[in-house]
Amino acid sequence: MHGGLSKELENLDQIREIQRPTEIPDSGLLCDLLWSDPDPKIEGWGASDRGVSCTFGADVVHEFLDKNDLDLICRGHQVVEDGYEFFANRRLVTIFSAPNYGGEFDNAGALLSVDDALVCSFEILKPADTKASSSNSNKLPLKKPPKSGKV
Repeated sequence: MHGGLSKELENLDQIREIQRPTEIPDSGLLCDLLWSDPDPKIEGWGASDRGVSCTFGADVVHEFLDKNDLDLICRGHQVVEDGYEFFANRRLVTIFSAPNYGGEFDNAGALLSVDDALVCSFEILKPADTKASSSNSNKLPLKKPPKSGKV
């Protein structure tokens, strides 16, 4: 997903039922799927500094994944310094593929691959103005063995 979870999201069928194409509303399920963000400082749900949607804690991630028999949420939407960043004991990962985003951030970008054993591999894209190599590869297993084989 682009953003994150929603208070209104109970199961994946709700996402499948969203009519497409559609306008993006100012609040509700679709808005949250696009604009909500994880927040390591809270439990449950919180207000977003963006002025739209909400934030959610690690407890919300664990509850949603366990309820829906999933292992990992992959999202974009936020600049993260290393191109990827785990949250909620590696049960959510933010991937941001644009290095030096907008010419204003000195962030790396990353690409994610997930193999059949659910091992996440990241290809790191360094900003063009750094003298470091243009890419590195890291393999990081999920925190616990997959329950379902679904990501």
